[in-house]
Amino acid sequence: QVRIVESGGGVVQPGGSLRLSCRASVSGSRFSFGTMGWYRRIPGDQRELVSSISSGGSTTYADSVKGRFTISRDNAKNTVYLQMNNLKPEDTNIYYCNAYLDSQPHWGLGTQVTVSS
Repeated sequence: QVRIVESGGGVVQPGGSLRLSCRASVSGSRFSFGTMGWYRRIPGDQRELVSSISSGGSTTYADSVKGRFTISRDNAKNTVYLQMNNLKPEDTNIYYCNAYLDSQPHWGLGTQVTVSS
């Protein structure tokens, strides 16, 4: 069974920083996950890509977070991180971790990020 666990959300003032973490695992086995990333909700109950990173380290960012967010990963731990700096009120959202295993996407339950003064 695949397990995706996010952490690191919270409440921060505009201009502040947070670091999200997401660990992916498969019970009873040791697998290496493919591309891992972070998504957040948009109207229409959809999710937009915030940032992703391949197992080889190639990264992708949404235009709205370029220069402010940095994604990284520890392949040995199947863990992906999202360093979020200069946070804005419009970054307030639930952030969901996504990890691919054998070309299948797996999702976490999400972690709330609130940017408010």
